[in-house]
Amino acid sequence: MAIRGAIGASLIDYTTGQTLGLEGGQVDVAPHADPAAAALGTASVIYAAMQTAAYAPAVPGDTVEDVIISTTAAYHLIRPVRTTFDSRLVLHVWLDRNEGNLAIARRRIRSLADDLA
Repeated sequence: MAIRGAIGASLIDYTTGQTLGLEGGQVDVAPHADPAAAALGTASVIYAAMQTAAYAPAVPGDTVEDVIISTTAAYHLIRPVRTTFDSRLVLHVWLDRNEGNLAIARRRIRSLADDLA
């Protein structure tokens, strides 16, 4: 994986909660211990962020750029993949908090999401 500190990544269809691709991770550690449950959780989080009035755009054209969940050991970065047809995909990257750099990871994930579109 090309992001320093990345533990794993997945590409998820957030409307169905299905994992389309999975890379890295440890088989016995969440979210890769149960990728289906992790995908459903990720889908729920991004769906809530994109559909909830509390996060509604403040200005025309404003959209959810990414969602970051921090734990004591890791960051979970969830970024929508903007496409011209339906924008149903999100990229979820699990980053080790001690090994990774959140700012650099966010820039790299933005680039990866743009490449996927």
